Amino acid sequence: MPATGAERDAMRRALSLALNGPRGVNPQVGAVFLSATGEPIAEGWHHGAGTPHAEVDALSRLTPDAAQGSTAVVTLEPCNHVGRTGPCAQALIDAGIARVVYALDDPGEASSGGADRLRAAGVDVVAGEQADAARAQLSDWLAVQRLGRPHVTVKWAQSLDGRAAASDGSSQWITGPAARTDVHRRRALADAIVVGTGTLLADDPSLTARDGDTLLPHQPVPVVIGSRPTPADAAVHRHPHSPLFYPTHDLAAVLDDLREQGVQRVFVEGGPTLASAFVTAGLADTVLAYIAPVLLGGERMALTDLGVASIADARRLTIDEWLPLGDDLLAVAHPSALEEGS
Repeated sequence: MPATGAERDAMRRALSLALNGPRGVNPQVGAVFLSATGEPIAEGWHHGAGTPHAEVDALSRLTPDAAQGSTAVVTLEPCNHVGRTGPCAQALIDAGIARVVYALDDPGEASSGGADRLRAAGVDVVAGEQADAARAQLSDWLAVQRLGRPHVTVKWAQSLDGRAAASDGSSQWITGPAARTDVHRRRALADAIVVGTGTLLADDPSLTARDGDTLLPHQPVPVVIGSRPTPADAAVHRHPHSPLFYPTHDLAAVLDDLREQGVQRVFVEGGPTLASAFVTAGLADTVLAYIAPVLLGGERMALTDLGVASIADARRLTIDEWLPLGDDLLAVAHPSALEEGS
């Protein structure tokens, strides 16, 4: 039987509850329990890694008898594995839940299968209720599951002839105010902002997301990659979050560590060398190229060697959007290989 009106209402409430949980290694999940007559009797959400999952959080607010014969409405398929907590599917079975309505299948290799376990125990299961809304809400976490690492956006600003700076090294400002405002808005959508020590030493960036001189509510954690020492008075030390320093040039290892810390979206702003390293390693999922209508000439290119020896080796992109920003133009793109493999 498809979801009832009460269950659809409960799913909307569960999606709202999910946002109370922290973004991080685990997904944001909400749950609402309904009585046999369709009345809400408990609700919960996942409070963070190592804490009870949303279903168990909701169950904890019920007496054992109250859960018997009820319906659990959950934004993600109840898990089917033992981690720091037990399998939620089994907890629902043990509580006597009669019906489970959920939005998205769990993509995890170890954690999926909860729906099958529930059905095998005689529980009525409805999958896919408001799946599009849940997918949009969990898009960052789902990207991490698909990629096995955080989603990476690589950004640079360039002149029309592909230069990131003038011959004397000056680069502020190639682009205009509208483009810089857009950059700060996109910084605020990321969990971490990454630069190399070369950019840190040359520009002393604050690595904050701002509206004018005002810090935006969400600030990405600053990350610095490279072995050169950072001055004690560098602006990054005044960031609202303590900066993370990685002396290694193993970008995959850096991303693995950031994932373990709950980072889902990385914003790379680290100059031509670092941007090129991410692209060459196949770790750039989104490219943002801010193009200014100026000509600089010289050798300070926006990207360095990408290992492209011939046109046949070119790293081709699919353009997602061309966005005018004042006198400048933003190209939003992704590697075409991602589209072919999706």
